[in-house]
Amino acid sequence: MRVQLITHSYLPERTPPERRWAAFVEAFRAEGWEVDIVVPPADPGHIPGGGHEAVPESGTSGTGPALGPWGERIHRTLRWSALRGTRDGRFLGHILHAVAAIPVGLRAGRPDVIVITVPALPTVVAGWTLSRLRRVPLIVEMRDAWPDLARESGVSTGLLSRLMESLVTGTQRTADLVVTVTEGFAERLRERGIERVDVVGNGVPLGAIPALPARIRPRGHLNVLYLGNHGESQGLETVIRAASLVTDGPEHITVRFVGSGTQRAGLAALNASLGAPVQMLESVHGAALTAQYAWADTCLVTLRPDWPSFEWTVPSKTYELLAVGRHVTGVVTGEAARILEESGASTLVPAEPQALAEAWRRLAQQQGSTDVAGRGRQWVSRHADLPQLGRRFVERARDTVLRRADRATPYNRH
Repeated sequence: MRVQLITHSYLPERTPPERRWAAFVEAFRAEGWEVDIVVPPADPGHIPGGGHEAVPESGTSGTGPALGPWGERIHRTLRWSALRGTRDGRFLGHILHAVAAIPVGLRAGRPDVIVITVPALPTVVAGWTLSRLRRVPLIVEMRDAWPDLARESGVSTGLLSRLMESLVTGTQRTADLVVTVTEGFAERLRERGIERVDVVGNGVPLGAIPALPARIRPRGHLNVLYLGNHGESQGLETVIRAASLVTDGPEHITVRFVGSGTQRAGLAALNASLGAPVQMLESVHGAALTAQYAWADTCLVTLRPDWPSFEWTVPSKTYELLAVGRHVTGVVTGEAARILEESGASTLVPAEPQALAEAWRRLAQQQGSTDVAGRGRQWVSRHADLPQLGRRFVERARDTVLRRADRATPYNRH
């Protein structure tokens, strides 16, 4: 069998969708599937080592696809790096990729099934079009709660964005299968009358992530790490204000942000106005990433509280933190809070600066409070190991192909 994936991020980038789909592609190949991936040229900002590409470019030069590490064929569309600095620029870039993905996808061999992974939203257009032209089933993977999240974040305010929301909803209804990463959003879609919905959660390749022991720290000391996207979704202003409340106390609490994002400049300005209570560092990879985790006593998972769709959203970083063996301070609700509570490796806190500051003080005063004794890693092994999730996705894809074939076979009366 053959699967064609349309995505906006793949190797050699290092991003959450890349990590998920690298594991899933490996699972497809292990089951004997041929795999074609239609993706834009890699973004140097998401490649460890300053942008050196471990996978050659292809697709735009006429030289044919590049081969990935498992023998998958990687077809590149349009380079649009100049557009990536803003939310609108990224959205326009996704549209250009979606348009270019149609001829690139047609040049690849005919698949048995097409998979699109969302966001980015415009890929639904490419996937729907290719599935109709090829007359093959379509699987829509919703890694976030779209279009709900687009509406709540203000993305769906213009005519083009409202059109995209309609296209996403329409494609969900006509797809042969919609795959979500949380039970909550799957149930939400079923309530809207979308019957062909299944769940294949997010996770991490547990075998590739070393477990780190809890840091031995003096009583009253605490290192707090937020590592990830500095965007609108995270509500990091609350964390900065909480950090400003613990600078003058008897505890020695150090708060550090590592990463980048559209809101970083504004967060840096707020941090400066409050006396710089948070250390703000650039993104890291590899050994430098491990060093940050080793420094931390507790790591933050945070989502702003005023977007209802975050009740059924789980930040992908959650699974990595649990796998590494770090205690997690969760400023989340709904399904993400349930996972953290089940793991036994977290402290849940309301999204209020005073509550967060008090939680840090309590953790600092109890020396063993952030030693989770491997409980988070055990939870990941049971529920969120990417190789296991990849095999589950392959089963869903195979079932979708066979179900379409059964419908297409005329009933033979005897």
